[in-house]
Amino acid sequence: MRLPAGFSAAGALTAAYGDTLAILLRGFNPRRWLQLSLVCLFLGGGAPSAAFNWSWGTLLHDIRFRIALDHFRRHISAHLGLVLAASVLGLALALALLYFRSVLRFILVDSILKGGDGMLAAAFSDVRPLAHSYFLWLLGCLAAGAALLAVGVMVGMRYLRSLVAARNGSLGLSIALVLVFASLIVGTLVVGVVITLTDDLAVPIMYAERLTVFPAWRKLAETLRAEPGAFAVYILIRFGVSMLIGVVLLLLLFPLLLSLFSGSLVVAVLIVLVTRAAGFVWVWNPVTVLLASAGLALLTVVQLVLLSVIGMPGQVFLQDYGMRFIAARFPSPRLEWRV
Repeated sequence: MRLPAGFSAAGALTAAYGDTLAILLRGFNPRRWLQLSLVCLFLGGGAPSAAFNWSWGTLLHDIRFRIALDHFRRHISAHLGLVLAASVLGLALALALLYFRSVLRFILVDSILKGGDGMLAAAFSDVRPLAHSYFLWLLGCLAAGAALLAVGVMVGMRYLRSLVAARNGSLGLSIALVLVFASLIVGTLVVGVVITLTDDLAVPIMYAERLTVFPAWRKLAETLRAEPGAFAVYILIRFGVSMLIGVVLLLLLFPLLLSLFSGSLVVAVLIVLVTRAAGFVWVWNPVTVLLASAGLALLTVVQLVLLSVIGMPGQVFLQDYGMRFIAARFPSPRLEWRV
């Protein structure tokens, strides 16, 4: 059956654009903007991720920052206890962030449907059982992707060592190596597409019908088989729009992030100069490592907040786009917009 234009991917894009403008600019409310920014802070996906990767890479390539980071790494590597503690803390933090991402994905859907005026505490209690199911599924996907990557790297390195040992090389080994890395790329893309479709389409189904992730995916798969062309167009438009939003954010954030990094370096230099003027010499020890870690954490938090506030409209728009697209195929009282 041919769907009306309003149910197409392009029609959903137009509707999402109108929703985003209504939520963010209808009687501009700073509280609504900040609340949505807080929701989008831990999501990580979508448009702001490109800007974050660029800005973090810029910081890592700064010469003075790299020197300080090398000192920090050498000090950590000399203390096994600190390495173990940092590893455990990092793993716990990663799992906590992943869980928050799962919960906030549903809270974002709830906030969009309520015009950005929903109460976060009430939404958290409402969607937590659904988020628990999604968290376990997402953890499994990431673990499977990491395992696939590890196996691919090990196999690729084995073939690479064989090529180096043979010197002249072998056409069969070269083809096998290309196939291994091509499989890694395809596998990474598949995992990315599956997670994106889950965020955009399966999560609204879970929210609307109070389903766990696998029943929601079964419903989504049935619709996908019935309309493969519509879903293909949706995926192409979705990733194209995501890239466009990422480019726009980079252009907007470049002067702000450059000023932030420059200011942080100036502050660091002033601290060192003041300590020297007071008769102290900056050396790496547990106290200075703790201070440097606190400063780096503060810089990261400020950067994340800045990216979240500015990149939030892109997150809202992309999530609303998926919701509009899937709501036409799964009509439900829970998927009725209040904007």
